[in-house]
Amino acid sequence: MEPLKTFATRTVVLAIDNIDTDQIIPARFLKGTTKSGLGEKLFSDWRYDAQGGRKADFVLNRPESQGARVLIAGDNFGCGSSREHAPWALCDYGFRAVVSTSIADIFRNNALKNGLLPIVVEPALHKRLLAEPGTEVTISLDDQTLRLADGTTARFTVEPFARYCLLNGVDELAFLQSAEADIAVFEGRPAY
Repeated sequence: MEPLKTFATRTVVLAIDNIDTDQIIPARFLKGTTKSGLGEKLFSDWRYDAQGGRKADFVLNRPESQGARVLIAGDNFGCGSSREHAPWALCDYGFRAVVSTSIADIFRNNALKNGLLPIVVEPALHKRLLAEPGTEVTISLDDQTLRLADGTTARFTVEPFARYCLLNGVDELAFLQSAEADIAVFEGRPAY
């Protein structure tokens, strides 16, 4: 996992409320156990036509969306079934953060464990971000802030352990493995 500290980027706006995990990554793509390649399947039913061609009017298929690392989504993002593939697909596509007025709890937890920062903002700022696709933002996990070019700043919180893991680019397993020697001492046996 790549460490997540401070980064600046343009935004992509997907102003649809109640985007569930099956819309983020349809169930037919859940057979794999690797994260690689899922970005191409992200929002597949919205991005591609029945023949597999890209729909020119879908936001992720537009040239101005390429390279943006923050998705501004409608209210209640990530609702529906528990599916780690959803944050995997968003990360594999290149997103580092999703911003909404509310993010489903299970999706939020899965996102934090997989290198995607879920950010909840107040409705007034959310409305502004929805109305200004491609706006430049700076996100700092160090400071837990989202800042616009004009200086408008919103604070967000990330629980300390998830924040530590994101800042250091480690998942829970890597964190435990890094403490193997300390665990062995605690348990009274030699480390492997």
